[in-house]
Parts: sequence; structure tokens; C-alpha cells
Amino acid sequence: MIMNVGDVMGKVAIAVQLNTSFADLVETMRRFKVGAVAVIDPDRRPVGVVSAHDLLLKEIDTPDAGGVFGGHRRRREHAKAAGSTAAQVMTTPAITVTERTPVREAAQIMHDHRVRQLPVIDATGKIVGTVHQSDLLKIFVRPPSDVRADVDDALWRASVDPDTLAVMVDHGLVSLRGTVPRRSQVAQAVEAVQAIDGVIEVDDQLWYETDDLVTVPPLFT
Repeated sequence: MIMNVGDVMGKVAIAVQLNTSFADLVETMRRFKVGAVAVIDPDRRPVGVVSAHDLLLKEIDTPDAGGVFGGHRRRREHAKAAGSTAAQVMTTPAITVTERTPVREAAQIMHDHRVRQLPVIDATGKIVGTVHQSDLLKIFVRPPSDVRADVDDALWRASVDPDTLAVMVDHGLVSLRGTVPRRSQVAQAVEAVQAIDGVIEVDDQLWYETDDLVTVPPLFT
């Protein structure tokens, strides 16, 4: 089973309006102990995100940062530092996921964009919750019985009968021992198991009966 954002996300959406004041942004983050909040339009659709980094620009900004020699990034940060509402200090566009987004994909998005949380939206684009990095870690504490069921399914997809192998699941480590009919099935089985949510490592102790990967040299006459 592939775990999706909807399986691990928090159902509370911490969001603010476009006209939320700087002071209220600080208070919201402190009250809910978060490092960022989504900014939503009147239809509850995320249009940006305000992070603690965005707010701290006001503290580290210098008067000459917005000059012509400051560069585009510095001028943008200077403009944020001068802002007094969420609309003026937020980072746009808002990077979002849906409840059907696979956990692995959400983790990759967080990594690529260097963020620790993402607004979750429904089919209409309205915010319905928030998923944090800590939520994604739930993937590694799946019940062993659930992981084992997925391992059996993965082995069947590789045309391997799981009942012919010794399979053990222990805290994300899956051990595979036994013999499969063909050599090509070893890699197929291991790759399929590695792709299972909650599997951290595969201990491959598989052997094969027939080497179907042997290259037959051409015959010369």
C-alpha cells in the first residue's frame, strides 16, 4: 500500500488572511508553535506562505539593501522587510499538495523547496489541512503486519511465491531468504520491496535456480 498525505496529515489548517498584520503573524506562529503559516484568499485558497525567515528579514534588513547594487534577491527581501501585512511579506506562489499526494512525493517536494510543511488542498483548491515533516515520519512506524502484507503483494508482482521464502520484517528492515526460480527475479523482488512505504532497508539473501541473465556468445561459422 502506498501511503498518501491524507493518511498522515494534520486536519487543522493553520492559515491567515492576506491583511493579517505583522504582529498577528508573529503571535500566530508562537501560539501554534509552527515555523510557517499559509496565506489564503477570501475563498480559502492558499496564495502564499509566511515563514519565520520572512518575518526575521525585518530584523536583519539594512537601509541600503534595496539599492540598485543590491541585486534582485536583496531588493525583494528589502521589500518584504518593509511589509506590515501577510500579503506584503509572504513568499509566493504557495507550494501545495493534496490528500492523494504520495508521502514520498511530499517528502521530495519539501526537500526540493527547503520547506518543513505544506498546505494541503482539496479538489477545489481550498485548504483542508497541513502536513509537516514530522507527519511524514509516520511512514517509518507502520505496523509490521501492514508492511508484511505489502511485501507479500510485491513478491507476487515479481512472480515469486512469498510462502517459498523466509520473510522477516523488523523496524523497517525486511529480510528475504530463500531461492527463486530465475536470477532476474531477485532484482525484481528486491526493488519491489524497497519501494514499499515504511521499508528502510532490504537484507537480500536470495538465490536462484536458473540464471536467465547469462549472455550467450554469438556463434561464428
